[in-house]
Amino acid sequence: MTINLFLLFAFLAALLHCLFFYLESIAWMKPKTYKTFGVKEESEAKILKLLYFNQGFYNLFLAFGVFVGIYLMTKGFTASGIPIILFACSCMFGASIVLFFSKPGMLRAVLIQGLCPFLSILFYLIS
Repeated sequence: MTINLFLLFAFLAALLHCLFFYLESIAWMKPKTYKTFGVKEESEAKILKLLYFNQGFYNLFLAFGVFVGIYLMTKGFTASGIPIILFACSCMFGASIVLFFSKPGMLRAVLIQGLCPFLSILFYLIS
């Protein structure tokens, strides 16, 4: 049962990171999008566009790692799939910790980014 929760929360974390990719790399210049990230002015969003574009791809690659790990597990390659999922989720959770310490006022964003990968790792450890 806990292995299923491990996979469920890893999958949810990957989906969220796909959403982050979309927001940061595709929809960045929409005012609603960049304001969600605390950027107030379009001029500032233009300056940050390349940085967020790159960051979005980091998020996509982490999500891809989870999806590959889950795929490997469904094909019976658990010895390969589990470490890939754990690595990707650890990176996601680690990034949320960095966000917490670099911008403590963004607790909501920290929880959105880090809760699912944290729960995935936790359920793996107790399985």
